[in-house]
Amino acid sequence: MHLVEPGPAQAGEQLPARAGFVVSRAVGPAVVRNRTRRRLRHLVRDRLNTLPPGTDLVVRALPAAATSTYAQLGADLDAAIAAARSRRLRAGGTR
Repeated sequence: MHLVEPGPAQAGEQLPARAGFVVSRAVGPAVVRNRTRRRLRHLVRDRLNTLPPGTDLVVRALPAAATSTYAQLGADLDAAIAAARSRRLRAGGTR
């Protein structure tokens, strides 16, 4: 997971938070990759409003995501977002 929060110059623009997904062939065939992407997109949609406006979130699916339950994907996503936000705070908060 990669999280880019807006800097002071970008904060005034009030762009919505957005997300992108990387699901490689290692996850499985096209049907499995697309199902995994749809599940992640649905989970992220509910969490985008918790991120500051203008935030870019990139979610990379690992092969285990294809067989994970919906609840497990949600828990992993929450943990990854929390870890990325705490890293950003420790590193100074802006890019």
